[in-house]
Amino acid sequence: MGKDYYKTLGIPKGSNEEEIKKAYRRMALRFHPDKNKDPTAEEKFKEIAEAYEVLSDPKKRVVYDQLGEEGLKTGGSSSSGAPGSSSYHYTFHGDPHATFASFFGGTNPFDMFFGSNRSHNRTNGFSFHNDHSNDAEQDMDMEEDDPFTHFGRQFGFPGGMNNGFPGEGRRRRGVPSERLGASRKQQDPPVVHELKVSLEEIFHGCTKRMKITRRRLNPDGRSMRTEDKILNIVIKKGWKEGTKITFPKEGDETPENIPADIAFVLKDKGHAHFKRDGSNIIYKCKISLKEALCGCTLSIPTLDNRVISLPCNEIIKPGTVKRLRGEGLPFPKSPSQRGDLIVEFSVRFPDRIPPQSREIIRQHLPQS
Repeated sequence: MGKDYYKTLGIPKGSNEEEIKKAYRRMALRFHPDKNKDPTAEEKFKEIAEAYEVLSDPKKRVVYDQLGEEGLKTGGSSSSGAPGSSSYHYTFHGDPHATFASFFGGTNPFDMFFGSNRSHNRTNGFSFHNDHSNDAEQDMDMEEDDPFTHFGRQFGFPGGMNNGFPGEGRRRRGVPSERLGASRKQQDPPVVHELKVSLEEIFHGCTKRMKITRRRLNPDGRSMRTEDKILNIVIKKGWKEGTKITFPKEGDETPENIPADIAFVLKDKGHAHFKRDGSNIIYKCKISLKEALCGCTLSIPTLDNRVISLPCNEIIKPGTVKRLRGEGLPFPKSPSQRGDLIVEFSVRFPDRIPPQSREIIRQHLPQS
């Protein structure tokens, strides 16, 4: 048998919107796990949130009244043909603290009385104080029509409290507190990812497509859904390692936060032939001792798949550097101009020399 959401909130089936809000307010404050230390309080708190999510939404409530919990969550057909009953599927988002924070606007109604110097615990942007000595008295207060009425009496406010404000009688609860908390939302810190790019991608420029999965608020402003989104990351010619590309407010969204920015920081991939040095690229070229002494013509590869002939007619010593102008990476601020291709030479010496060759070398090489 499915869950009885009306029984969970302790209200009759014909209750109106105001009575549903009042019941959730009372039950959620009573069974919040930061206040109620009973081992079953957490599960009860979750059941209360789910019941409120369904009964406070007219569309969900119609389907639930027609088909019950199973029909609401799995879909089905209604004998009365209620709109949406044949195709509506509901799944509780599973975070009762988000429902609680949304209902109270992310603001603790106790703070204005006790101040921030009293000890309290925080849960999802909403805190409960732990400085009451009589839990039985607390439970009794939660059963009253307005859970904050006793604060009004304690501080001499006639007519009790309405959403934490004195002297306003018993108006509709829930809406003012949401306005109170809306201005206190803070943005989460940026979420930073490393994005590896090849030298060829930096040379030509490219667009990378990255899929992210995030939580977003539903139109009711309380429940959430998980969705995928493709971010198109445009990488311009010559961009340097460490360049950051930011997508504002593309992170997770909850009732009590402003979504974080998503940022990607460029990181150069290793390359088989080249090493980057700013807008220059370095090519390490190994030549034999014979080539170093007698001269040679070398074939030097480039990033755009060309081959440049490099004549070397003079003696090449270990550590010799030759520079091919304008064959490097584009300058970030002036892509039509390019850095250089720097060729660094290393000389391979033979492991052995035949005696006759050694004698010839000895005769012909200078002494110093």
